[in-house]
Amino acid sequence: MAFVTASVARAARVASGTSGSPGSRVLVRRNFLVYRQAWVIFLTGFAEPLLYLFSIGIGVGQLVDGFTVHGQFISYAAFVAPGMLASSSMNGALLDSTFGIFFKLRYAKVYEGVLATPMRTVDIARGELTWSLLRASAYSAGFLAVMAAMGLVSSWWAVLAWPATWLIGFAFAGAGMALTTFMKSWQDFEYVQLAVVPMFLFSATFFPVTAFDGVLRWVVEVTPLYRGVVLVRELTTGSPSLDSLWSVVYLMVMGLLGLTVASRRFDTLLLR
Repeated sequence: MAFVTASVARAARVASGTSGSPGSRVLVRRNFLVYRQAWVIFLTGFAEPLLYLFSIGIGVGQLVDGFTVHGQFISYAAFVAPGMLASSSMNGALLDSTFGIFFKLRYAKVYEGVLATPMRTVDIARGELTWSLLRASAYSAGFLAVMAAMGLVSSWWAVLAWPATWLIGFAFAGAGMALTTFMKSWQDFEYVQLAVVPMFLFSATFFPVTAFDGVLRWVVEVTPLYRGVVLVRELTTGSPSLDSLWSVVYLMVMGLLGLTVASRRFDTLLLR
C-alpha cells in the first residue's frame, strides 16, 4: 500500500508540472487530493490482477510446464505475469476514465464548476486523461515490483516494461474517456464489461495466441489489450521484435484518437 501511494504522489507531482496547461495540472491535483481520502478504493484495481497471478499463474502453473516465446522457454507464471501487468494498467486507466468521469459529468456536475474558471474543455480532457494514466502507472509499478521479487523477469529489457504500461494506460484512458461521453446511464457500463472481460481472458494473457486459428486469431491480434500484452511480454522476456514497434504505434494512435474525440464531446456536452 505504501509503495503504490508513494508512486501516485510522485507521479502527481511530476504531472502537475508537465500535463500541458495550468488548468490540467489543477484538475490532476484535485483528483489526487480526493483519492488521498479513498486509498482503499484506489487499491482495488491493483489487487485483482495480483490475485489472478497468484491463483492462476502460480496455482495452475503447477500443472502447466510453460510456453516457448520467440525460441525461449519460460514458466507458466512468467508467461502469465506480463499479461496481468498489462491488465493492471488497463484496469487503472479505465476505472477513472469511465466510472469516475461519468459520475463527475452526469451527477456531481464537477465540470460545470470547473468551466466557471479560466479552464477550457480541452484542459478537462487532458487533466482527466493524465490522472487516469497516473493511476495506471502506479498499479503497473507495484505489479512490476512484485514480478521482479518473484523472479518472473528474465531480462534487463524489463526496465522498459513500465514505460510500456504508460502507453497501455494512455490508450485505454483515451478510449474510455471518449466512450464515457456517449453514455446516458450506469447500465451503459455493461457494454464496457462486455468488451473488457473477453479481452482479459483471450488476449494471450493465459495461453498463446497460436491457440486460435483463422479469423478468430486475427480478431484477437487487433484488440488493444493483446497489443499491450505482446509489448510487455517481449520486454520482460528480453525478446523485443517488430510486434513491439507495431504495438507502440497502435496504442499511441488509440490514445490520441480517444483524447481528440473526448475533447470535442466535452465541447458538445458542456458548452451547449
